[in-house]
Amino acid sequence: MTPPDILCIGSVLWDIIGRTRGALRSRGDVAGHITRLPGGVAMNIAMTLARFGMRPAVLTAIGHDAEGRALLEAVRALGVNPDFAHLTDLPTDRYMAIEDADGLVAAIADAHTLEACDDAILAPLIDGRLGRADAPWRGPIALDGNLTADLLDRIARAPAFSGADLRIAPASPGKAERLLPLLAHPGTALYVNRQEAGLLVGAAFADSRAAAEGLVAAGAPRALVTDGARDATDAQRGAETLTMPAHPVLARRVTGAGDTFMAAHLFAETRSAPRADALSRAQAAAAAYVAQDEDQAP
Repeated sequence: MTPPDILCIGSVLWDIIGRTRGALRSRGDVAGHITRLPGGVAMNIAMTLARFGMRPAVLTAIGHDAEGRALLEAVRALGVNPDFAHLTDLPTDRYMAIEDADGLVAAIADAHTLEACDDAILAPLIDGRLGRADAPWRGPIALDGNLTADLLDRIARAPAFSGADLRIAPASPGKAERLLPLLAHPGTALYVNRQEAGLLVGAAFADSRAAAEGLVAAGAPRALVTDGARDATDAQRGAETLTMPAHPVLARRVTGAGDTFMAAHLFAETRSAPRADALSRAQAAAAAYVAQDEDQAP
């Protein structure tokens, strides 16, 4: 089998998304569409990279249950390699969200199996299948914040990650602070929104530029910060800060937009795109994603 050219580590689960075109009032009952698709931060990034022509593999935990078996088949059908996933007797994780015309109303992420399996999901990076401590993986890794804070802290110092181009995304604002230890890794590039940037450094930022520069000042080698329909910024230690406006579009869905931004940016840079071009491509990809009707979504 052709080896992967990027690893996506973190949540791979079933996304169960309910969407309605109108406004959803508290405790309301409205008509809409409910979909079930492979999701999770790591999987969303991997799917997008596969569509771009890369060969992603996921390192995650998936149950032996019927949902897990169906998920493995669906992951493979989308061009993502699940062969390095840790299989467990625990139930397959799930994410449930409700969206209306204004965006995300509420969501619950059940990633307990991923958290329970801890560093078992990293075995391929240590046992020789993808790397060893004395011969670490040296390609890009997309890492998400659904891992426990303790495991993320160990990853920041682990020899198996010492040579990686480490691209990191929080799973949600509530988990952003878990990423703090990874700021010390020299290969880290953080992908966060303005709210998550503020949570990481304990400050309120007025815009994406201030947030990205604030993260670099706090120790991050590089930070890419999005701010919804406003703009996005790429700040890097020792380099010019770049800010680019978002594309004006009518948003039809929001879950997964940040993951699409990250994947498009990462892909562009693996193809040696200059920083400004990579940021522009990421903004365009995110806009196309949120403007796409769920009935047309892949």
